[in-house]
Amino acid sequence: MIDCPFCKIVSGEMPSAKVYEDEEHLAFLDIRPQSPGHTLIIPKKHQRWVWDVPNVGAYFEVVRTVARAMQKAFCEEIHSRIMGEEVPHAHVWLYPAPGRAKGDPRDFERNAKAIRDALEPQ
Repeated sequence: MIDCPFCKIVSGEMPSAKVYEDEEHLAFLDIRPQSPGHTLIIPKKHQRWVWDVPNVGAYFEVVRTVARAMQKAFCEEIHSRIMGEEVPHAHVWLYPAPGRAKGDPRDFERNAKAIRDALEPQ
């Protein structure tokens, strides 16, 4: 979709702090984080709603993988929300429990690295 900011992130037209990427999915930090490490998981191919994602099982396996990494990097209590209202591209929010520090875009690289490091096999 031409005006979709998430499609622009996928194509490289817009920058992002990526934490996970495979052939069909991308996870990156939210530019307006609710808490440190607030991450969005999207299908690379534009889909308006999560229920439109062709292989929703594989998509949610990625959501689970990133959530587990965030538990290691930040805290056990990771919240999730299925989104699609503000940006018309299917996405899931993952973020450490509310009440923790507000996220700060200046910490993007440190937070993204913490999640990527937690994704690495131990």
